[in-house]
Amino acid sequence: MDVRDAAGRWDALGSRDSSSRQAAMELIHQEVMKRIETMGPIPDPQSSSPPAMDDSLSSDLNALLAHVLMLSKQCPYEDVREKCICLLQKVQDVGVRIPRLVGNGPSRFIPEKEILQVSKLNERIQSIFEDAFAVLGRLDNISLVMGFHPQYLESFLKTLHYLLQMDGPLSLHCRHYIGIMAAARHQCTYLVNLHVNDFLHVGGDPKWLNGLEEAPQKLRALGELNKILAHRPWLLTKEHIEHLLKAEEHSWSLAELIHVVVLLTLYHSLASFTFGCGINPDINTDGGHTFRVPSLSGYCVCDIANGNSTLEEMFGNHGPEKGSFSGEVEVLMEKMKQLQECHDEEEASQEEMATRFEREKTESMLVVTSEDEECVPSRDVSRHFEDLSYGYKNFSRRGEHVPTLRVLDYSWEDHGFSLVNRLYPDFGQLLDEKFQIAYNLTYNTMATHQGVDTSMLRRAIWNYIHCMFGIRYDDYDYGEINQLLDRSFKVYIKTMVRTPEKITKRMYDSFWRQFQHSEKVHVNLLLMEARMQAELLYALRAITRYMT
Repeated sequence: MDVRDAAGRWDALGSRDSSSRQAAMELIHQEVMKRIETMGPIPDPQSSSPPAMDDSLSSDLNALLAHVLMLSKQCPYEDVREKCICLLQKVQDVGVRIPRLVGNGPSRFIPEKEILQVSKLNERIQSIFEDAFAVLGRLDNISLVMGFHPQYLESFLKTLHYLLQMDGPLSLHCRHYIGIMAAARHQCTYLVNLHVNDFLHVGGDPKWLNGLEEAPQKLRALGELNKILAHRPWLLTKEHIEHLLKAEEHSWSLAELIHVVVLLTLYHSLASFTFGCGINPDINTDGGHTFRVPSLSGYCVCDIANGNSTLEEMFGNHGPEKGSFSGEVEVLMEKMKQLQECHDEEEASQEEMATRFEREKTESMLVVTSEDEECVPSRDVSRHFEDLSYGYKNFSRRGEHVPTLRVLDYSWEDHGFSLVNRLYPDFGQLLDEKFQIAYNLTYNTMATHQGVDTSMLRRAIWNYIHCMFGIRYDDYDYGEINQLLDRSFKVYIKTMVRTPEKITKRMYDSFWRQFQHSEKVHVNLLLMEARMQAELLYALRAITRYMT
């Protein structure tokens, strides 16, 4: 059941007017209690284990209660959170089992308290959360983690709103289905489930969710584009584009194809961010809550208010001690200083710069990830794409020749931006703003150090990712990459960009061990945007070649 359809009053919870929120909560309270009454005799409230309800009526009630649980934790308005806690308490008091949280907050990698503290200390992020909640009726875990960086989050949400909800070449349900296809390439259950719900909410045909073979031929034809962009975008040619644009009654228009390409590249890269930050299922979705009785002790609704819903609070879930890697930041800062001094003294020749790029590109193909086990997609995810074998199997061991794309010949600034803006008006500007914010974002800090110019480090990360895609900046000395990015960081970057489904907490903890979680999230934003731009460049270049 989609609670948004069942109760339009949920929308009023996003109002900045407290009286409107209060009236909406009264209606929701009545709705919940009315559904409980329809269940028949209420079990003994003193029973140690009220029976879980599993018939069709109770499933609707359970969906409502899961939504209330989500609001009790993540609604940006304190009055709504408090009333939802009281409502759950009342439901429990009459003997109905209430849901409890599963997991340890929005992220498996980052302590929940750090994430929730952001909105309490930052008025701007609180305002952004309120705006997002008013539009979507929820705050998803991705947004909560991105809240460490309000300037970026604001641009990201604006871009997503335009891409998914505003007027554009594609129908609303097709947009969400393409998002499902893209996320499924990386087995990203979180994003697949998010867009399955949205797909159904905007009127998508449930049959399409049985598998890609049930979708229209026009959408099935995107399978080849989807897999090439996700895994080997440099192989994309104008022939691939022509095949989609000249498919008789199943043809795509150029404007539609631009919309498709942006959706695919965005959700491939967002899957990287999702895995890289260890994003947990949203509270009101499968995997985010349970109605099962806890195994250690009785569960009380007060646990929701006190944040004691997980074992992490009881037994701890701590990464390596910061002090055990003392000096890591200072060493990196010293390397940055030395490289800057070398810049001032001498500059490598163009031939040497080209040689260093090719060496780094070749080495990037051979960096073996620390997680070699094969990831087998579940049926729930794999049904949304074809050719399961196409990916990076054995790719990192044997290497593969990746042709060089010189930014002088095709770049986002000089070529891609104008093409997107021409075929999808105004959207190029939104994308460009998002790229620029991610690339230039800085607080001039490194761990506990203040007043640090991090531009050299940010550029090394961005250019290393583009180097893995064969993209070369003629004015950049690729020798800097080995100076600034150690092996564990390179392994993390490569895994994040190519096979993000293999990211583990151990890999996340192993790089930049003295840095703050907010700084690691910043790194993941850089990786996400650099990957998206790299994929997008190859797609737009193929479209440009078709057009000329």
